[in-house]
Amino acid sequence: MVLTTIEEDQTPEEARYLLSRTRQEVSEPSTRAIIELITTIVTYRFEQLSRKEIEAMLDITLKETRVYREIKEEGREEGREEATLNLVIRQLTKRFGEMSEDLRSRISELPLSALEALSEALLDFTSLDDLQVWLTRQN
Repeated sequence: MVLTTIEEDQTPEEARYLLSRTRQEVSEPSTRAIIELITTIVTYRFEQLSRKEIEAMLDITLKETRVYREIKEEGREEGREEATLNLVIRQLTKRFGEMSEDLRSRISELPLSALEALSEALLDFTSLDDLQVWLTRQN
């Protein structure tokens, strides 16, 4: 809890000290949990810093931490959603020509699972009316 109350300029040194003591004095299962807690606090206290800057500050690799894995998974999910959205828009545009901004907006608001379903359903569409009907059923 010390890391949440001390001055920001003292945080890196204190975090390194706590990490060092943890590695020396605590058994393995608890070590990982404490290291995760320390790195999480530091990451949130210095959110303007990059991962590499925090790693250098703490002399630790963040790739092994839960926070890193969660952020990486969120990034992957966002990437999948964006890629699927772009693919669906391109497929619909190629098949039916330019779509209205309203249609594009409605498609953009769909969650990944609905975008994936749309990517299959659009193979059976014969017109943009089919898309309109499909989108209406999603609400």
